[in-house]
Amino acid sequence: MSLAPGAKLARYEIRSKIGEGGKGEVYRARDTQLGRDVVVKVLPSTYADDKERLQRFEQEACAASALNHPNILSIYDVGTHEGAPYVVSELPAISSTRVSCFISFISYKRGEGSADER
Repeated sequence: MSLAPGAKLARYEIRSKIGEGGKGEVYRARDTQLGRDVVVKVLPSTYADDKERLQRFEQEACAASALNHPNILSIYDVGTHEGAPYVVSELPAISSTRVSCFISFISYKRGEGSADER
């Protein structure tokens, strides 16, 4: 389930796609009820019928919600919308400088050189 900016997922309005991977698609969204920005992780519809993947998705949400640590995102909500399971968590406060440093680090680890070398 790919969501476009402005799409609604329950009470969450999608703002932009952050990324995607084998465990789901991740979006920046706005909680219209509480008026805060959040992260919404949606299990791809191609996996929603896979009981094993669905169980792992739910276990991940339960495990994260049981923890309280500054390096672990707080879980705000879980649910299903039009057959697509989702997890809502806090949006981490991260500056554009930290994002740039992180991207440079990942690129370097992949052998693409530093940001200065590109």
